Amino acid sequence: MQRYGMTVPFGGVPLADQREWVEELVDLGYTDAWSAESDGGDGFTPLALISTWAPSLRLGTAIIPAYTRGPALMAQTVGAMAQAAPGRFALGLGSSSNVIVERWNGIPFDEPYQQVQAMVRFLRDALGGEKVTGDYGRFEIQGFRLGMVPPEPVPILVAALREGMLRLAGREADGAILNWLGADDVPTVVSHVHDGARAAGADPDAREIAARLFVIPNPDADVARKAARRLIAAYLNVPVYAAFHDWLGRGDDLAGMWSKWKEGDRAAALEEIPDHVVDDLVIHGAPEACREHIGRYIANGVTTPALAVLPFGVDMRESIRALSPSAGG
Repeated sequence: MQRYGMTVPFGGVPLADQREWVEELVDLGYTDAWSAESDGGDGFTPLALISTWAPSLRLGTAIIPAYTRGPALMAQTVGAMAQAAPGRFALGLGSSSNVIVERWNGIPFDEPYQQVQAMVRFLRDALGGEKVTGDYGRFEIQGFRLGMVPPEPVPILVAALREGMLRLAGREADGAILNWLGADDVPTVVSHVHDGARAAGADPDAREIAARLFVIPNPDADVARKAARRLIAAYLNVPVYAAFHDWLGRGDDLAGMWSKWKEGDRAAALEEIPDHVVDDLVIHGAPEACREHIGRYIANGVTTPALAVLPFGVDMRESIRALSPSAGG
């Protein structure tokens, strides 16, 4: 099934006032609501509300950091969410970044691959309701048993950028969550997820490929690119994303931005980002052009686009409507 998701909650609207917005997502043809966890609300509370506001939507996290909850608390939270939305919840889990984990939460950002792998393996063991005792490498569990067991298996998707984590997503999880990549990057990235699935003896086509896609549905390219450059600089100077884009082959295109950013000249750094990089990484233009661009991601292997609408110069709610599956006829 081809899915089509929206990022929640909606910025600028109090969480308690978003019920009508969420209910309309169903009428517009959206299948999924995906939350995040960085500096806004936590990743689960909005989904708990949406589980009752729109009982047909599938709910997912994109993503929950693997560091910021202890293993037992993570299992408890997932178990509760899965019981609130039986068969409709998917856990997106990832390493996050040194900014969120270390600078904002005061937790050492050590061994991200090992941390994600340990949490995935522990959750696989714990969510079935059996008593868990074992050494997962990054932590050791002594006699934990989850008291709120999901009524159905919870899909676990791993947020992944480069080869190792992508293969982990295919080998030990149910798929991957992608972020900050162009439509033409998708085949390269997905190939590693599929390699991981094959190594585990699993069907590669059964692995879900979700992707957070940033969309500015404004036909004024100057306005959209100006806003997009600020976002690109904020993310792609974080070490994990810088390494990702160097791996994808954008090292030369982004070298000027990285250099100016390190020198502390933020304005000059923005000017160093080429238009074609902006156009690859942030979907912008008239809504119909944005829908066509989203379609390129789907054609290249994304099974679940999760739109993150950035309403620069346009109305947020009208943008959600204009980007919806129903708007495409």
